[in-house]
Amino acid sequence: MSMQVFCMLMLLANVPGAVWPLQQASDRAGRGKTSKLQSSKFEELARAATIAREHEQSDQAIQLYRQTLQLRPEWQEGRWYLSTLLYQKELYADCRDHLRRFVAIDPQTGPAWAVLGMSEYQLRDYSRALDHLQRAANLGLGDRKDLARSMFYFTALLLTREERYDDAMNLLISMVKSTSETEFLVEPLGIAALRLPLLPQEIPADRRELVEMAGKATLAVEAQQQQEAVTLFDTIAAKYPNENGVHFLYGAYLMDLRPDDGVLEMKRELEVSPSGIPARLRLAEQYIKDENSGEALRLAREAIELDPENSAARMILGESLIAAGEVQQGIAELEKARQQTPERVRTHWDLLRAYTAAGRLEDARREKGEIEKLNAPVARP
Repeated sequence: MSMQVFCMLMLLANVPGAVWPLQQASDRAGRGKTSKLQSSKFEELARAATIAREHEQSDQAIQLYRQTLQLRPEWQEGRWYLSTLLYQKELYADCRDHLRRFVAIDPQTGPAWAVLGMSEYQLRDYSRALDHLQRAANLGLGDRKDLARSMFYFTALLLTREERYDDAMNLLISMVKSTSETEFLVEPLGIAALRLPLLPQEIPADRRELVEMAGKATLAVEAQQQQEAVTLFDTIAAKYPNENGVHFLYGAYLMDLRPDDGVLEMKRELEVSPSGIPARLRLAEQYIKDENSGEALRLAREAIELDPENSAARMILGESLIAAGEVQQGIAELEKARQQTPERVRTHWDLLRAYTAAGRLEDARREKGEIEKLNAPVARP
């Protein structure tokens, strides 16, 4: 995790009301039947905890919040502030435990799921972390931009680790567009662009330069600094000609500018990595555009043989079959791809067009409805 992101989180934890509408949640579960003496003691401790927190006396604030929660465990405001202070102190396990109790009472509070997921990331509980970060994104964080940026940062790292490179890249590019400070995104972009299932802290020392150049090249492309991008890509390809992912990355860039050169780079990628699926699929896509359905079919079928469960390969095979005039077979493959990955919008568009062409209008209307659902606004960086 970069210092920039870490400091941003720490600042956020110290801003009252920055991540959750606390006054709306105060005493949501009720005060119960505590005695007047207990109630007075609680109020005294709560005020002292607030003062300590606002004066950045975090150790004292943590101790006071713990005492208030012993008197009134249902006090959500106190549990939230205690959790953020614990995160600041890098007491991630304790933070996680308190936030799990928090979301058990308030499961619709997006910010709590976000910090819970970040705590689990720090504890290397990556599967739960990704699930909870995505739940936070679905619930939304309101106008809490700093927290959202941190949440999407961790989400992108975990998507890359799970080999969901396209999803990770889409998220990272969205982050690039939303901020002028991009240095902390260089390594995540480089890892995802090279399709390495690693976290930043796992980058081998002899691959760090490669990752950094790939990340900077990706940023240059996004900034439309074409000459800088080409220079970086040329340097990477010359210095690391036998590294997996290098020629794929360069080829993907060239496909839109000089398709013939892009095809050559993809073929070089397959020489370096003969069992590579992404290069096969990208080549097949280009061959469909070039109306070379025979080559597209060959590559798509090879990809399926290498990984029968690869939904992207199924989708490309379906597109290739339809391009070759085998509409019904193409629809069957697209339906398999939809079943494997129902959240991929492109597959639904493919089926919408194929169903319409085949006169299956009811099926086409269903796909249109699915596309509208998937394109509904969601939380973004």
